[in-house]
Amino acid sequence: MAALKRLDQTLSNLGYCSRREVRIWLRDKRIRVAGELTKNAALKVDPASVTVDDKPLEHPGDILIMLNKPLGYVCTHDSNEGQRIYDLLPEIWLGRSPQVVSVGRLDKDTTGLILITDQSALVQQLTSPKKHVDKVYRVTVEEPLQPVIIEQFAQGVQLSSEPQPCLPATLEIVAEHTAVVTLNEGKYHQVRRMFAACGNHVVTLHREQFGQYTLGDLAPGEWRDVI
Repeated sequence: MAALKRLDQTLSNLGYCSRREVRIWLRDKRIRVAGELTKNAALKVDPASVTVDDKPLEHPGDILIMLNKPLGYVCTHDSNEGQRIYDLLPEIWLGRSPQVVSVGRLDKDTTGLILITDQSALVQQLTSPKKHVDKVYRVTVEEPLQPVIIEQFAQGVQLSSEPQPCLPATLEIVAEHTAVVTLNEGKYHQVRRMFAACGNHVVTLHREQFGQYTLGDLAPGEWRDVI
């Protein structure tokens, strides 16, 4: 069982309001603990026992969700960059502490599976180069795929401006212009750059799997819990 925390800290960390505002909410009888009104902002509580305006707290535990990122969305908190993946989540999550963040990133023109969490240790675990977590992408390219590219990926593609070639990756040709690629690195625009280094241009890029997590039939823009 997680350690109990102060009521004002709990509501502040979950993005509901400031700790000072909790006292106002208590005075206005908006908050109940185990069904009972309280005036004590310092009361140690289990978040699952707290209601605000007779509604349970939104996602009181740790967050780990899978989102099907649509085309055109960015994986940044900066609202000046355009449509954000975080705009697809409950608004109250944006005020949480620790902050919700994406596990790695997908660029604006890439769709598919992105994990979002408030657990920094999990982010490190899934993105550390030492962990070699597999990512699976479905790729469509401009020019017809030739069998030689399978061996090029298996040997490790040399990218321009990189001192070492990429780690070996698996490429399966599934149609004339479509391949499924499995790699366990996270270099900047890596899949696009790998195909470019082999003389082809990526038209669409979609991530289907990240480690043990598979997108399945999750619709674009939709998300679901995975813990």
